[in-house]
Amino acid sequence: MNDKLLVETAVLAGEIMLISGAEIFRVENTIDHILRKAGRETSEAIVFSTGIFASLNDPSIEAITVARRVTGRSTNLNRVYLVNDVSRKLCEDRITVEEAYGKLKEIRTTMQYSRWLKDAGIVGVSVFFTLLLGGGGRDFLAAAITGAVLAVAMEVSSRLKLNDFCMNGISAFLIAFTALSVEKLLLPGIRSDIIIIGAIMPLVPGVIFTTAIRDTLNGDYASGTARMMEAVVIALSVAAGVGAGIRLFQFMGGQLW
Repeated sequence: MNDKLLVETAVLAGEIMLISGAEIFRVENTIDHILRKAGRETSEAIVFSTGIFASLNDPSIEAITVARRVTGRSTNLNRVYLVNDVSRKLCEDRITVEEAYGKLKEIRTTMQYSRWLKDAGIVGVSVFFTLLLGGGGRDFLAAAITGAVLAVAMEVSSRLKLNDFCMNGISAFLIAFTALSVEKLLLPGIRSDIIIIGAIMPLVPGVIFTTAIRDTLNGDYASGTARMMEAVVIALSVAAGVGAGIRLFQFMGGQLW
């Protein structure tokens, strides 16, 4: 068995899971299972929220150590499932290391949903949360417009590769300003407050906060704290963006609800 390729496969699997929002203990467990496939005396994996360190050692071989910096983060539970499936098949000898590495490279670039479907989901979340909060038909229409603006803002921010704070802040700013402008110019009498609340739901870091709690309860305090701070930063950027949008609307002569 190619030990170097096995370590690279284990680290690639961990990298995909970490980027996709998996808990630290799950990432370490997956890497450990793959590394033990080599049957060497020592196999170690240390995972942080921003990096992975994996090592394979034995008196009969030269130690192999791989470190991988992980910067991007998102939530994609489908990729976590696919990586877990590849890991199980590899450990059960149903696929070779070469096949596993190839499948993982495909998983890293796979897109479960098209960009248009994701945008439709953003609009749908905005609309249906508005209805859930007590909105009516006119609020439904205003929420759809606001959600469409949010989808465009997130797409442009992604293309410009803005960091999470800027992307969420700008998106929240446009949500507030759009909802208030629609109320003033197109649909007077709508409840722009619940429209704003409904539209910011796609930006709320609920999964990140839950993962931070799970990491902390599993004893991964450094990663739990880092993810907790990430959730706080995102929440602050959303709050600051909404506040800035409301303030600009007032500065331009608009009146609040």
